This record gives sequence, C-alpha cells and structure tokens, in this order.
Amino acid sequence: MATFSHRTSSKYTAAQLFDLVADVERYPEFIPWMITTRVRRRTDRVIWTDLTVGTGPFRKQFSTVATLERPHQIAISSHDAMFKRFEQKWTFRQTAEAQTDVEYRVEFELRSFVLQGLLDLNFADRAAAIVSAYTRRARRLYGVPS
Repeated sequence: MATFSHRTSSKYTAAQLFDLVADVERYPEFIPWMITTRVRRRTDRVIWTDLTVGTGPFRKQFSTVATLERPHQIAISSHDAMFKRFEQKWTFRQTAEAQTDVEYRVEFELRSFVLQGLLDLNFADRAAAIVSAYTRRARRLYGVPS
C-alpha cells in the first residue's frame, strides 16, 4: 500500500483552502496527471466524481466520493474496482496566529501488483507535486498572502 502525508502551515484561510480543494472541476487546469474531471452529483456535503488520470499513453478513469465538512475537512474515497483501498483526506485548522494548519494524507492500494509497483517507485514525488500544485493555484487565485 502506498501512503503519503504532508503537513504545512499557510497564510490562506481554511475556507479559501477548502474551496480550492473542493473545486474539482478545475483540477485539470493545475494538477499534474489529471486529464479530466466530471462531477456526477454535488450537494452541500458530498461530491460524486469521475476522474481520468494518466501520463503519456497510460490513462485510467475511476470514481470518487468526497465528503465535505466545510471549512475543516474533505475526505475522499473510491470503491472503484481498480483499488483495494483508496482514501484521501484534507484537514484545515485555523490557528490563533491567523494561519491555517493543513494536512494532506493519501493511502491507496491497487489490485494490480504491477501497476502498484510502478506507482510506488515515485509516489511520494507525485504526491508532493500535487501539494505544490495546490499551493501555486492558491497564489494565482488569492494572491500572495500577507
């Protein structure tokens, strides 16, 4: 199973960061390897999506369900057949110092041992690149934090 966790502190508000992560339709604009996103249904608390990820000739579509607890947490899971397990969690906690503590955690295990082995080789680098993509997106949308 591949696991990645990243913690950081940001000068953006928890609500700004939450909204950035919840804006699934915009993912292909800034997340590496995200080819398409389709929101099948959205309520105030849940988003059902179909995502296509890939690089070069390799492309894979899968479905996710995101549970939203604005502005504190987004929990994303997939019960797609390609996964034995897929869980992502974003947590946003506003601090007394007018900053937001952010934690991103992802765990997944593919049913294909070959694909799992290939992804395990550079998974931490790819997960870190996703976190960096959100940081760059926040700067573009909200400006440089004061």
